[in-house]
Amino acid sequence: AIFPWRGDSMSFYRDQLVNSAYKFDFPIHKPWFELTEEQKQLVWDGNAHFIGLHKFFGMLEEKSYKIQNRVMLSRYRGKTKCNVCNGKRLRPETDYVKVGGASISSLVGLSIEKLILFFNDLKLNESDATIAARLLVEINTRLGFLDKVGLNYLTINRKSNTLSGGESQRINLATSLGSSLVGSMYILDEPSIGLHPRDTENLIEVLLSLRNLGNTVIVVEHDEDIMKAADVVIDIGPEAGTHGGEVVAQGTLKEILKSKSLTAQYLNGKMEIKVPKERRTSKNHITINGVRENNLKNINVTFPLDMLTVVTGVSGSGKSTLVKKLLYPIVLKETGGYGEKAGQHTSVEGKYKHIKHVEFVDQNPIGRSSRSNPVTYIKAYDDIRSLFAGQKLSKIRNYQAKHFSFNVDGGRCEKCKGEGEITVEMQFMADVHLECETCGGKRFKKEVLEVTFNNANIDDVLNMTIDDAIQFFETGEQTKIVTKLKPLQDVGLGYVTLGQSSSTLSGGEAQRIKLASFLIKGSTKEKALFIFDEPTTGLHFHDIQKLLKSFNALIKKGHSIVVIEHNIDLIKCADYIIDLGPGGGENGGQLLAEGTPEEVVKSKKSYTANYLKEKIN
Repeated sequence: AIFPWRGDSMSFYRDQLVNSAYKFDFPIHKPWFELTEEQKQLVWDGNAHFIGLHKFFGMLEEKSYKIQNRVMLSRYRGKTKCNVCNGKRLRPETDYVKVGGASISSLVGLSIEKLILFFNDLKLNESDATIAARLLVEINTRLGFLDKVGLNYLTINRKSNTLSGGESQRINLATSLGSSLVGSMYILDEPSIGLHPRDTENLIEVLLSLRNLGNTVIVVEHDEDIMKAADVVIDIGPEAGTHGGEVVAQGTLKEILKSKSLTAQYLNGKMEIKVPKERRTSKNHITINGVRENNLKNINVTFPLDMLTVVTGVSGSGKSTLVKKLLYPIVLKETGGYGEKAGQHTSVEGKYKHIKHVEFVDQNPIGRSSRSNPVTYIKAYDDIRSLFAGQKLSKIRNYQAKHFSFNVDGGRCEKCKGEGEITVEMQFMADVHLECETCGGKRFKKEVLEVTFNNANIDDVLNMTIDDAIQFFETGEQTKIVTKLKPLQDVGLGYVTLGQSSSTLSGGEAQRIKLASFLIKGSTKEKALFIFDEPTTGLHFHDIQKLLKSFNALIKKGHSIVVIEHNIDLIKCADYIIDLGPGGGENGGQLLAEGTPEEVVKSKKSYTANYLKEKIN
């Protein structure tokens, strides 16, 4: 287990430990992960019989003038738990103050579930009870709300940057609940993101309790259960982009179901996402044995390839750890890429040599710059610029493709440098963005805008939605451009304008633009493994239908897809499900069920099985 001691030069330190292990009953034949915390600590600290790791590296640091020591330190040093506070981040003196026999440093490492029990059982003397009366009410209420929104598996000292989007949003919700406001308006944007249907039920209870306190709760949502729990539904449509923007139905759920809107048709069963008639099978797979990173309990997991595999489970059950910290880095390394070190596991086996690269399609923005937009990301803008450069007026004026770019000098407005707006820096406040007076926000010089194709200039084209642009270029017989734009329409982004700034796109939209770019490149001979993290974020039933079509198109071309997902409509269309649980945090990390949806439904332990039953039968 101690890698630096493997070679001949350092074997003295290993032999010291191995040969004297019997003196202090140390199990040298056990794998590291099976050792107790005390035994692991002993290896770090050492004793009278052998030199521990801390002292070993201390000796290397003392003699860091030797090149071999510096090389060794650079190879084996990384972030590890502080050996003074043991990762609690508090000074040792804080342990001297105890409440109910426990110090603050022992409490911050507990899960919210265990903290609730601690404060419920807390017995104080009379004077302490008087001091703590109001504080205990606040502590218990706030912990109670974190429990209610399904976060009882989190520890108090968990770092914010390790939380998922759904967890962060629910912490904000618990904070609002904790303040117990009355007569307020709460506006929530898709609070069900990252939630398993079981957790969504708890969330609905929380939203109803907010309403019952006398607050107004407005939720932007696609989740079927939350729609059914609402007092009033406002349905906007009929479709998206230029074909949307109207209130197509409003009222109670019963009234909505009578309307002809797309939402109503999916809710009342006239339209549906059909369960596939047959599930794909494949002999190719990746099996990871002995997975024990974070809360995963030494499980063996098989990911079938050449099909749609979905990883499910309640929030905090270990899905992201399994896929992001194990599957992705392992396949990346096997295909010759490099990235983060894979999490703890014993071995990898299977038939996966045909996978030549792996793509992790996350919800990070496709570009932070205001100049980045969907049409530049999928490389269609190059063809559009060439088209305008080929027009008669362009040739007379000697315009080239670069004159239709807002990134280089030539055709762009020089006042705003092609931004379309002027940024006024305010000393102590947020910057103010004003429309450029010279070009009127059109980004280009007046004479460049005089060049038209089918009566539209470059600015008109950038302001078209994907749907309108496809129609426009089809009429102009520009098949090359249409071919590149079509995948954006296929993944349900027909409403986005070609020149919309990437920074204004949601996480789900960014993820689908990435998917579209892969659909364009997807016909390559090299087969890839695509990993998606909750691709249904922000998607209506109708859009999920389109997303599944795109997935099937990728699989048809010989690629493999693994998805982390909570949406039952997508889960029921999977060829293979890997279900983790049963709970979150310490209560999760076990493999509850795996197989086709029909096989998973039979599982008695799985929460997902209960919700899947309704959709498959």
